[in-house]
Amino acid sequence: MVTATVLALGAWPATAHAFGEDEDHPPTGPSGGASGNTLTAGVGTSITVKQVNGGKGGDLVHVTPSLSWGEELMVNHYEKGEDQSDGAEGYKDFNIGKDGKFWRGVMNPDVENTFEARQCETNLFWQDAREIPGIKNAPTPKILAGYAYNKIKVPDTKVEMKPVGESTVNLPTWVWLDKGKFEPVKVRAELPGTGLWAETTAKPVSLHLDPGTPDAETFPADGECAVNDDGSIGTPYRKGSAKEDPPCGIKYLRATGGDPYRMKASLTWEITWTGNGGAGGDLPDGTFEGTQDVDVQEIQSINR
Repeated sequence: MVTATVLALGAWPATAHAFGEDEDHPPTGPSGGASGNTLTAGVGTSITVKQVNGGKGGDLVHVTPSLSWGEELMVNHYEKGEDQSDGAEGYKDFNIGKDGKFWRGVMNPDVENTFEARQCETNLFWQDAREIPGIKNAPTPKILAGYAYNKIKVPDTKVEMKPVGESTVNLPTWVWLDKGKFEPVKVRAELPGTGLWAETTAKPVSLHLDPGTPDAETFPADGECAVNDDGSIGTPYRKGSAKEDPPCGIKYLRATGGDPYRMKASLTWEITWTGNGGAGGDLPDGTFEGTQDVDVQEIQSINR
């Protein structure tokens, strides 16, 4: 029985185009492309991508073998051992008894079908077990880090607030994020049987608050709430602190006139990667937004 593994070649998953780069170079600027709370990429390869912790969920992409070559080529080159016209040495009886597998290079189906992209296509070739395919554009730890990056799934950006849903003019609304929910998220991508792997780790580094109206003040003044040493952001409201300025929050200066303000919280995740052989580095930050309605009322008082 002959087994083969599909190997999608190219230096970066297709959705890296969202960051203004091409297939041969990883993105370098801040990210902004995302689907919901997931950075996604279509992967039709033998590369497995698995979220191993954080984010309350993940995805696993499995191998899908593809055997689509001509019968004459199969018999002459892989069974009878005849060399190909390009000089590729033939295989006798499909290398039966040897430890390894056949690989086939294919164009990433998610990139534009161009002449350059089609140069990734290769016929089946043999690779000994536990070795990285020795062809041009074969995956590297950095490439696997790109696949892992594009499968990061983080929690919805919904902050804790006090008061909840309804605030009062000139009294602060406290905002914070629970460190337990927004823990670092790790995703691992690997090429089975080769020892090639990479892991990306995303951790929240800042929260930006947009009150939804110019008639408001933010705490801090620039609206950027940093992460505390314990991984949380902001401070939960404590009884008796209603008139204090929170480390992270908003003070509304005008009441809502029927429609609530749409308070926007944008959480930035810093993303790094490590791989086999001591490889590693930084990847573009991911920023995810969430909006929450806030009603603001005037303080009611009675004059005597």
